[in-house]
Amino acid sequence: MTGGMPIGDDDLHGYVDQRLTPERMAAVEAYIATHPDAAAQVLQYREQRDALRSALQHKYDEPVPVRLRVAGIQAERRRRWRRSLGRVAAAGLWLLIGAAGGWIANEELTATPPVRVAASSALPANAVAQEALTAHRIFAAEVRHPVEVDVTQEKHLVEWLSKRLARPLRVPDLSAQGYRLMGGRLLPASAGPAAQFMYDDGTGRRLTVYLTAEDGGETSFRYVQDGELGGFYWRDAGFGYAVLAQADRRDLLATAEAIYRQTDDTVPVSGR
Repeated sequence: MTGGMPIGDDDLHGYVDQRLTPERMAAVEAYIATHPDAAAQVLQYREQRDALRSALQHKYDEPVPVRLRVAGIQAERRRRWRRSLGRVAAAGLWLLIGAAGGWIANEELTATPPVRVAASSALPANAVAQEALTAHRIFAAEVRHPVEVDVTQEKHLVEWLSKRLARPLRVPDLSAQGYRLMGGRLLPASAGPAAQFMYDDGTGRRLTVYLTAEDGGETSFRYVQDGELGGFYWRDAGFGYAVLAQADRRDLLATAEAIYRQTDDTVPVSGR
C-alpha cells in the first residue's frame, strides 16, 4: 500500500497499459518494487497483452470495411434518402395524374352540345349541374326524410325559399309529365343558398328540380349524365336550373321545357 489510495488490480492493469496519471504510475511502480507478488502479476498481464496483440495483429493491419467507414455510412444514408424522395415524388406524380384525369373526365361529362343559343354568365352553369347531381343522389334515396317541408305546406315552402334566395320562386307543375310534388328543402351551394323541389311519378321514381339565384344571362339547355342519372341544366330569369331523374333523355328534355315555359313564358322554346 502507498501513502495514498491502496493499489488494486485495476491499478496494475492501468500500469501495464500506461493509462494512469504520472503520479499514480510512480506510486504503482514503487509498490511493485517492494511487493514481489504484484510484480509477478504485472509481468503476467504484460505477457497476456502481448499474446493478444500478436494474435490480432493481422486484423489490425486490415483496412476498415467500407460499410463501417464514416464516409460509407453517410453515402448509404444519402442513397436511402434519395430512394425515399423518389418514392414520394412518384406518389405525388400519380396523385397529380389522377386529379388531372378526374378534371378531364368531368369536363368531358359536362361539355355536351347546347339545345338553345348560349349566353355568357358569371358562374359556370355546369357548377349548378354538379351540385344538383350531388343533392339528388343524397336526398332522392331518402325514405323517411326526402324533403324538409312537404307538399301540405307548399305555400310556406315557397315563401321560405323565396326569402332565402332573395327572389320570388314558382314551383313548377309537372303533373302533365306524370310527376307530383312531394315538397322541397333549402341547400347550401357555391353561389349561395339553393332550393330543391322533389317530385315522384307514383312508381318510386323521383325527379328533382334544383334552383340557385343567378345574376348571369340566359344559357342553353345542356345535358348531363352520371351513370343512370341524367338531366338538363340552364340559366334563365335570374335563376340557375337543373332537372334530374333516372329517365329517358327525351322525357327529361320535355320536362325541362315545361319548367322553362312556366318560369319564363316570354321566350318560345323549340321542341328539339
